[in-house]
Formats: sequence, C-alpha cells, structure tokens
Amino acid sequence: MGEFKIPELGENITSGDVVRILVNPGDKLEKDQPVLELETDKATIEVPSDVAGTVTNISVKPGDKVKVGQLVLTVDDGRAGGGAEAKAEGRQERAPTPKQQPAAAAEEGGLSQNATSEPRRGEGGAERAAEDRGHGQADPPEAQRAEGAPRQKRGEVVDISRGSRSQPAPAPQQPAAAAGDQAGAVTAPAAPSVRRMARELGVDIQNVRGSGDGGRISLEDVQEYVKSVMSGAASVSSAVAGGPALAPGLPLPDFSKWGEVERKPMSNIRRKTAEHLSHAWSAIPHVTQHDKADITELEALRKQYSPQAEKAGGKLTMTAIALKLLAGAIQRFPQFNASIDQARNEIVYKKSIHIGVAADTDRGLLVPVIRDVDRKGIFVLSAELAQLSEKARAGKLSLEEMSGGGMSISNLGGIGGTSFTPIVNWPEVAILGISRGAYEPKWDGHAFQPRMMLPLSLSYDHRVIDGADAARFLRWVCEAFEEPFVLVL
Repeated sequence: MGEFKIPELGENITSGDVVRILVNPGDKLEKDQPVLELETDKATIEVPSDVAGTVTNISVKPGDKVKVGQLVLTVDDGRAGGGAEAKAEGRQERAPTPKQQPAAAAEEGGLSQNATSEPRRGEGGAERAAEDRGHGQADPPEAQRAEGAPRQKRGEVVDISRGSRSQPAPAPQQPAAAAGDQAGAVTAPAAPSVRRMARELGVDIQNVRGSGDGGRISLEDVQEYVKSVMSGAASVSSAVAGGPALAPGLPLPDFSKWGEVERKPMSNIRRKTAEHLSHAWSAIPHVTQHDKADITELEALRKQYSPQAEKAGGKLTMTAIALKLLAGAIQRFPQFNASIDQARNEIVYKKSIHIGVAADTDRGLLVPVIRDVDRKGIFVLSAELAQLSEKARAGKLSLEEMSGGGMSISNLGGIGGTSFTPIVNWPEVAILGISRGAYEPKWDGHAFQPRMMLPLSLSYDHRVIDGADAARFLRWVCEAFEEPFVLVL
C-alpha cells in the first residue's frame, strides 16, 4: 500500500482548507496527477500526488483543515508484501547515519542518534522529518508530535527556554547543522530547531540578533527577542512580519443583545490579507500624494487601438497602459522599485521591473505580478493581465505568480470614487492607486474646455522616499498619461 500526505506547500505555509477532492475510491491514480484543491493563506492550489496506484481510501473531505504531513489517501500500488514493510526498509536505507545527521535535528524530533540509525519498521515519518530538518526544510507535523514534545498552538507566545520543555537539553551544534543551513540558502545563521521555534512564535528570524559565534542565533536569543517585543522594547510590527495570528484587540460587545447576529470564520486568504495589511500599515510610515492626469487624447487612442489588443487576447484597459507608464517612471526613479532591510540598515534596489496588480475576487484581494514590464509592449501586457486576472478569479494563481513584485497598482476606477489612500504592499515601498476618470472644466487660457481627468493616488514609504521625489514621480506619470510620446523620448 502507498500513502499520499500533504507535501510542503511553500515558505511559512503549514496548513490549508480542502476545497475539492479530485479523485474517488477505485480511481487509477498516476504520479503528478492533481489529488485535491487546497486553499492556503495565499492562494488556492492543486496538490499533485507523489504516489501511483488504485485509490483505496480517502481520509479527508471538503471543508477539512489539513496540515503538512497529514494523510490524504492510500493507494494499492500492487507491490507484494503490502508495501508498508518495503517502504519502511527503503526509509531505513535512506536514513542518515549519526555522522550525517545534525544533533539538533535528531534531538528536535524526540529521537536519540541511536534511534535514528535504527528506525522501527513502519514508522518513517520521524526519520524523514529529521532528515529534512538537517537540510533546513520546514518540519512536518509528525516531527512536531514526536515523543515528549509538547503540542504548541501556532502564534502562541510561550516560554521557550530549555527548562520549559520536556525534551533533553540541546546538544552542542555540529558543523553539519551549519552546512544544512547553507544548503537551505537561508541568510540568518541558526539551527533548524531554532528556525522552527521562531516560526511557531511568529518571529521573523532575520530580526533576531544572534549572540553566538559569527552572530549565530540560539533558542535563548529568540526567547529574549520575544520578551523584548512583549515588553515594548522592540517593534511589534517586526515581530509579526512572518504573519502570525491577528493581534488581539479590545473585546467586542455582545451584539446579540440588540438583534440577531451571525459569526463566520475568516477564510485563509481573508485572514492572511488582514495580517499582511495590518503589518504594512503599522510598519510603514505612509504618505499619499494625489494628482490628476488629463487623459482626453489618451482615451481616444485607447478606444482606437482596443480591437488590436483584443486580437492579442487582452483588453486595452487603463491598467494595462498604467503598467507600461509605471515601468518608465521606475526606470527614471529607481528608489520606487526597492525594499528596506531595517535589520541591516540597507535598501535593496531591484534591477528587474515586476509590477503587481490588485485583483478583486470573491475569495478576497489577490495581487498577481506581471514580470519584466519594461521589456513588453502594451498589447502583450494587456493579454498577460487578462490571463492572470482570470486565474485570480478562478482561484488558480500559484504562489510564484503572486511573489516578487517591486511596486503595485490598485485600480478602483471601474467601481467609482474620486481618490483613495492605498496601503503599500510590504515589502514594497510604493503603490499607485487609480480612481474613476471624469470630465471636468479646464481653463485653456481663453475658455473652459471639457477634459477627461484621471485621479491618481501614490502611497509611499517615507523611510525610503522623500515627499519631493514622490511629487516628481507622480507628476512624471501624469505627464506620461497626457503625452504617451514621453516614453519614446
């Protein structure tokens, strides 16, 4: 028999909600065939199978919340001897020897090195977890529930000193653990056990100052950081950068005293949006600059060339045009395509121009990213924007398609409004908001003329961008809307 369990879903993603099961008992299952749709806190994704055979049992159902490592289904793979023993033997052969496995990783799973070198038949989860942790990967639930390890709720801040845990004290770090960190390409020097504890506490490991050799971070360093945050000595917004549960506020009154109420749990995407925007609003000193662009001539050109855009598979919307104009502005003002690294007192300037576009969906706000905007024509951009917007509405966006943006656009003009203050999409430093265009009387020196004016709102991180630069940036964008030939020049 073969088993399919929830695999690693991405960085900092440990669970999701089952939206749909794509197979039934008795179906023939192939490797890499989608098994279920899973809604994580970032997107709805299809999870492919890593086993093949006839489906014999399905252990989850739509609506269930599942974690990484949880059993989804079993298959009859046709292997003699039941397959379980063969799998256990295979894991035993692949299990690292005591010399290969970091001491911290072996202890973290609740296993001694002797136990690791001789796994019991039929129990391979802990060994695989220890092996994964040795390479800097996330820990599956089997490792978190190892013998003697207390269960901890996600986002709960607890005493993480060694005396508060039932596990033995960590052994001295071996060089293999450092090698595992390098293999995981993680900047902060810390053992896998320390990274796991930081994730469980919702701490961004990059913000913790290490006291060991070469700045290596220990469990005590994470504990002291949490204590400093709780006492107000450190920024709370830095502590929630990794996206823990929403900070508790004042208790709500009992609204049922005044009428009927209904409570619904937040969806994963809605909860993640709330966490992300709360962090962005509290961590970034926002300033919003407003201006208007005269798009009378541009609107006529947009209508004239719309049929060509439709032939290319898209629509020549104002958002598609704004993408191209914004890429030109970023080339002129590179500080708008940056991120601030507060822990290192550095500003990261990005050479590639990738722009996110906020999409309104029934699942919540999603921001797909258009790559290399400066290298593409408007017709190509309009087609790509249409494709990603459709994927967003269908819940088919991948995590990669929503990552790596340098700046964002939020266009509410299709709904209405004269202006608004968009929230910067951290870790970016700027976002352009577009409201509904309308005809306004403009004085031409002799008389008032009706002109189509487009309201623009630029929110920016004042730590990186000065007000004068923001005003120049937005004026450049307005002039590009008014005279697109500026891009050619």
